[in-house]
Amino acid sequence: MNAYSGRGSHGDGPMDSILWFRDISMADLPRVGGKNASLGEMIGSLSRAGVRVPEGYATTAAAFRAFLRHDDLDRRIEEAISRLDPEDVDALAETAASIRQWVLSQPFPSDLERDIRSAHDTLVAVQDHPADVTWAVRSSATAEDLPDASFAGQQETYLHIAGAENVLDAVRSVFASLYTDRAIVYRAQHGFAGESVAISAGVQRMVRSDVGSSGVMFTVDTESGFDDVVLVTSAYGLGETVVQGAVNPDEYCVYKPALRAGRPAILKREVGTKAIAMRFAAGTGVGTSTETVDVPAADRVVFSISDTDVEELARAALTIEEHYGRPMDIEWARDGLDGKLYIVQARPETTVANHDRKRLQRYTLTAPGEVLARGRAVGTKIGAGRARVMHDLGEMHLFHEGDVLVADRTDPDWEPIMRRAAAIVTNRGGRTCHAAIVARELGIPAVVGTLDATRTLDDGDGVTVSCAAGDDGLVYRGRLDYSVEETAVDDLPALPVEVMLNVAVPDQAFSLAALPNSGVGLARLEFIVSTMIGIHPQALARVDEVPEPLRGEVLARTAAYASPRQFFVQRVAEGMSSIAAAFAPKPVIVRLSDFKTNEYAGLLGGELFEPTEENPMLGWRGASRYATERFADCFAMECEALRYVRDVMGLTNLQVMVPFVRTPQEAEEALAAMARNGLSRGVNGLEVMMMCEIPSNALRADEFLELFDGFSIGSNDLTQLTLGVDRDSELVAPAFDERDPAVLDLLDLAIAACNRHGKYVGICGQGPSDHPDFAAWLMERGIRSMSLNPDAVISTWLRLGERAAIAAG
Repeated sequence: MNAYSGRGSHGDGPMDSILWFRDISMADLPRVGGKNASLGEMIGSLSRAGVRVPEGYATTAAAFRAFLRHDDLDRRIEEAISRLDPEDVDALAETAASIRQWVLSQPFPSDLERDIRSAHDTLVAVQDHPADVTWAVRSSATAEDLPDASFAGQQETYLHIAGAENVLDAVRSVFASLYTDRAIVYRAQHGFAGESVAISAGVQRMVRSDVGSSGVMFTVDTESGFDDVVLVTSAYGLGETVVQGAVNPDEYCVYKPALRAGRPAILKREVGTKAIAMRFAAGTGVGTSTETVDVPAADRVVFSISDTDVEELARAALTIEEHYGRPMDIEWARDGLDGKLYIVQARPETTVANHDRKRLQRYTLTAPGEVLARGRAVGTKIGAGRARVMHDLGEMHLFHEGDVLVADRTDPDWEPIMRRAAAIVTNRGGRTCHAAIVARELGIPAVVGTLDATRTLDDGDGVTVSCAAGDDGLVYRGRLDYSVEETAVDDLPALPVEVMLNVAVPDQAFSLAALPNSGVGLARLEFIVSTMIGIHPQALARVDEVPEPLRGEVLARTAAYASPRQFFVQRVAEGMSSIAAAFAPKPVIVRLSDFKTNEYAGLLGGELFEPTEENPMLGWRGASRYATERFADCFAMECEALRYVRDVMGLTNLQVMVPFVRTPQEAEEALAAMARNGLSRGVNGLEVMMMCEIPSNALRADEFLELFDGFSIGSNDLTQLTLGVDRDSELVAPAFDERDPAVLDLLDLAIAACNRHGKYVGICGQGPSDHPDFAAWLMERGIRSMSLNPDAVISTWLRLGERAAIAAG
């Protein structure tokens, strides 16, 4: 006989005050709240699809209201709340504490107590090891997790509860948690009348993540609104450390189309510091204590779950999202005893609705400043105000509207002052911590995981918090000037030329993809090497040749990967796949490495492997490196990374460009080196472009075009080499001008040759972004695309539209 049989989802069984999760669906949200309705929906509808959720039961809203009606408790509560001024923090705290004590002192109705005890016995009876099982008792408000309001974190969860008596105590404590300070204020601010919200207690088998790992997933990139990825965070121990921001977790970004195609799908991995883990200390009742323990140093520098785990979680998230038909916020846990992954909560994601992808806002600092702290950016805005460094909630009265909240971390108790902040800065936390979630909901910038902001920022000083530079969140001294540009992307005119983007770092790709564009005309591989790797590739390929202590530092930085060489390959693949995924199926043209010797020497270990050149600009760079024995193993790593992105992950919109090719012979040698490493032009749709940036490229364009699929003009180097001007020298920089007749003649030759051969021709240099008249000249000469800096896209597009309209006349 089914141990759970005889309990209907609409009160037609012997237990009217509880419902089994397997009998619950989202239609029961008014009866058991959003959290419990979602758990029941997943158990009933998604378990066959591989979504693993612990079984359990929920008390009903009717049971809660019956509990309150005894001795007129509901009337006393309503009267107490009606007299409250939510802005009076002290009175709020005092009243809320009194109400909670009333609830905790209230006896259960006899039928509710009887049903909970009976359900507890039934659940224990079906456990493999009943003596060891403990329970999680979670709160679920009946207005919780609605699409337009998030009650997440407003009530309490009690973990590691053993025995029927302790479960009963935990259920009563859940009922009391409806009346915390923050919950009362939140309901008032969102227009929920007291009687319209009830609470349900969900009781599930405890997933022992305290000896495993846990985290949060979002089925959308919460910063940009890009919806083709699943964001996964992970840390050791109980999930509270991740949600509360007490730990900087590992982060993974997973590409949904690759998941659906059964391909490797992880776009990005970031190792978090994971300095602490929360474990259970002693006891198995409502007062069960937890303790935070230091994570061993060796475990901090490696990932807390495997790639296989990440993709299993992401597939579950994708299944959940497809079932609900909207972006989801999901909590997961890995049981350290049975090794399995479980979904413990799923609710609608409430911040992505704030992303209006038809109207774009771009925040830009207009004044330089001194960086005082840096961490992970939340959002893309800039905020400024007086830093208020707060160490505990007893200092709440010192916080004023428009201040910048600076704290070690935040939890729901901080929300009353977070709602008045111009920005938030925390020492600890990742992109899914409490501070990050609330900041997104409020639409204010936050920088989390700075490690030391409470020490480096002085209380009362003016600061500027910038999240406008990708993942890197920066806190500057003083209140700096910044601008905000807003554009309606559907108002742009049609153009006879494609507008593409120059993308410097992968962190910005998801946000930049929202700009109007025809793809990426220039993604520089060396930017990924410098920002995501920071180590000379030779020091990774030949780590055994690196002397101590440098070798130890290289090994420490790469400890999370199978080997130093694999660190390079995977990091380059992660950077390039992130850009390719963001813009797919539009083309993304990646330029192979074009470091000069002095730039390579600046990387960790670079001085061991780089020669000293008098003029690195004209030295050993670009294509001249690829076929040489001295650089062959480094180039092989580049090719392996790009081949993985294209052939394994399936992102064939990634195309390749060869830089600084002096002669057709050098071009042939570079293409042969690519082919030896699995990147053959024409295979699996691979197009290979050439940077046209040396006068010989334009003068011998027909010969070069026999070997390549087109040109991407690098106007910066072409202008320097045509005019003999170093644009970085303040002594001669005024002579640098892409519009000089000599440069224009060479550009005319290159464009005409490509059009004559029916091949691609674009420009990715700085010129069109800086000079609207130059951009118009290129358009009139028949260039196929212009790849612009993101901050110049809208203005250049509008000017080109005006010029095209005049020409059409």
